Amino acid sequence: MESIKDKVAIIGMGCTKFGENWDKSSNDMLVESAYEAFEDAGVEPKDIQAAWVGTLASGGTGQSLSAPLKLQYIPVTRVENACATGSEAIRNACYSVAAGVYDIVLAAGFEKLKDNGFSGLPEVIWGDTSGVESLTTAPGMFAMLGSKYFDHYGLDPDEGRELLAKIAVKNHHNGSLNPKAHFQKEITIDQALKAPIIAWPLGLFDCCGVSDGAAAAIICRADMAKKFRDDPIFVKALAIVCGPQEGGMRSDYDYLHFEENVRAAKMAYDEAGISDPFKEISMAEVHDCFTITEMVVYEDMGWCPRGEAKDYIESGAFTLEGELPVNPDGGLKCFGHPIGASGLRMMYEMYKQLQGKAGDRQIRNPELGMTHNLGGDPRGCTVSSFIVGR
Repeated sequence: MESIKDKVAIIGMGCTKFGENWDKSSNDMLVESAYEAFEDAGVEPKDIQAAWVGTLASGGTGQSLSAPLKLQYIPVTRVENACATGSEAIRNACYSVAAGVYDIVLAAGFEKLKDNGFSGLPEVIWGDTSGVESLTTAPGMFAMLGSKYFDHYGLDPDEGRELLAKIAVKNHHNGSLNPKAHFQKEITIDQALKAPIIAWPLGLFDCCGVSDGAAAAIICRADMAKKFRDDPIFVKALAIVCGPQEGGMRSDYDYLHFEENVRAAKMAYDEAGISDPFKEISMAEVHDCFTITEMVVYEDMGWCPRGEAKDYIESGAFTLEGELPVNPDGGLKCFGHPIGASGLRMMYEMYKQLQGKAGDRQIRNPELGMTHNLGGDPRGCTVSSFIVGR
């Protein structure tokens, strides 16, 4: 399989403030994020040859993007791939350019969740046409991951919950430095531990919020990128893995890892030519829908050995000052998860960090950034692992 490494570049990006955007429609958010990206890249809507838009619940066809942006009679495709929907829009846009079909394209993602009443606790599984109600909730499923992890690795429950609280505190600190985050307030370990339990061992601060948001990227051929700006960001790897949900069918599933994480990470590292990801990746945005998810991702991505995430968390390895900062923008914990926008929001942070434009949360001399989305639950999911660099 031929690699996409260094064949396409991101020359402009935009992102709205995430939050309870009652005063903005989906169209408003798409226009805001896209026009930030146009201005950043120095292009206009008429320069866009094709576009992809990601949304899970807020849009119908490609016209959800072409109408608000007044894109004139070009192909616009709506994509959806669970929580990796925004990443899927990037991937399709990038491959169209790498294939030589287009020179300049747009990838956008958005979601308007606050207006549709989504609470994160649906009674019926999305996409299920059987009409059978499910008593399974997202917090409940990921809580099983937490309780099994604590038991398997011999963590005292209080010790385990404190480790999760440290992840929440880290991400809230990062989010407090980000004007585009939904939640911009630091929390303490004590606050996290004393917050109401949602599904043990997960408390309120272990769960990401529900938000509205949109983000967009302008993508072009790598050999054209320097015509638009001096500091384009080049794509190194684009891996997406959809699992067969074996965890829901096999009695020996361990509830200690996501096989899709492992496979997608390996694909991305192979494509980018990375052999020691903990040392070679400068920073990462990961899908911290719950703090236990982030903790397990550390191990699934090969950043620390199995069962040793505890030591790395306590050493500060994943803080802004650590060896591999994770979720420098605050993550889903501080942005919430407007599904279609999240993958692009993560890429927006990598883009700004690699350009040295991340303000108070800027990481020193980053070379490679990684984004990760996980859609589904521990039994089976869709995972994206993207790597970009200067």
